[in-house]
Amino acid sequence: MKILHVLASVDPRAGGPVEGVRRSGVAMQNAGHEIEVATCDSPDDAYLATFPFPVHAFGPTSNRYSYSAYLAPWLASHARRFDAVVVHGLWQYHGFATWKALHGSDVLYYVYAHGMLDPWFKEAYPLKHLKKWLYWPWAEYRVLRDARAVIFTTEEERTRARQSFWLYRARERIVPFGTTVPEVDVASVREAFLQAVPAARGKRVVLFLGRVHPKKGCDLLIDAFARVAQRDPALHLVIAGPDETGWVTSLRAQAQAAGIVHRLSLPGMLQGDLKWGAFHASDVFALPSHQENFGVAVAEALGCGLPALISDKVNVWREIEEDGAGLVAPDTVEGTERSLVRWLEFDDAAREAMRVQAARTFNARFRVETMVSVLTSLLETKGGQHAGLKNDTLSSLREAAQPGR
Repeated sequence: MKILHVLASVDPRAGGPVEGVRRSGVAMQNAGHEIEVATCDSPDDAYLATFPFPVHAFGPTSNRYSYSAYLAPWLASHARRFDAVVVHGLWQYHGFATWKALHGSDVLYYVYAHGMLDPWFKEAYPLKHLKKWLYWPWAEYRVLRDARAVIFTTEEERTRARQSFWLYRARERIVPFGTTVPEVDVASVREAFLQAVPAARGKRVVLFLGRVHPKKGCDLLIDAFARVAQRDPALHLVIAGPDETGWVTSLRAQAQAAGIVHRLSLPGMLQGDLKWGAFHASDVFALPSHQENFGVAVAEALGCGLPALISDKVNVWREIEEDGAGLVAPDTVEGTERSLVRWLEFDDAAREAMRVQAARTFNARFRVETMVSVLTSLLETKGGQHAGLKNDTLSSLREAAQPGR
């Protein structure tokens, strides 16, 4: 097949959706499919040169909505070259442009919601939700209504999406998200990370890796870490990721007030060997997020044999808890502290068993090959009747992930 992915941007700082397109696209390309991408980036953006597929860039744009006058006409003229068009994310112009160009045509388009219909946003940002309501009936509602399928990565995401807007129609499908963990020289990448973050050398590292954003609960993690730090002087907290909102200054001040600033590293965004070195140099991964559709970094951590301490607002929490690949608690300081305490109280054998289970869970549930198989089946089913993984396949994934299998 020839597949066109449409995104607002392929800037790696945008997080999971971009990384998902990159990883799944490479896997589909290896399987013989042709992948291209259309975005509202500027053609001069440096990161386009390293993206692994041809990118048609229709920016630059001058606002957060990423409006481009050129995207919809290009789609109308060129979309018939593709067997399927896949839109990633909501609330920016690229989705409406796709609808405007393709609704009523014989070109099928699909929408990955990427957690952007979660009702948490309605509760956390009521004024933004009101603005979305003004936009919803004439734009995003139509984008979803006329899509061949609206794709969710978990049943949890699909169920929660129905709670955000009463005017909602969609052909819902579930395609479990998947990613890849590269084979690396563990000693080499670990050393690269420790040279970049020398304060972590010889420490037991609690790692957060992702966008440094209030949604992610980094402030909860700092306070919870401060409460348990006296249990082990070797504990060290690393919060790594791009700072989109200027929050790092506040987080550093929070750590200073809690008396742990000397036990906190904030190295910014880690990529390549530094990123994989962070996983392999750490003892546990922590994501106390208030809302998380999937959490690519969670799967990557598991793939590196790193147990995950996550909140029950991360939509894969049921799988993590069921498998024993980590610990789950509410998205509060107390909940995050409870997970850290439980992990610290494990003996060496229990911690090692959880590391083994983390890798087993990744291999059974979150490998990109599973995602590609289901997504390919959906895109090849022109009638749109494919309902994601069949029950027997879901059951086999659950069974393969169970401890001892």
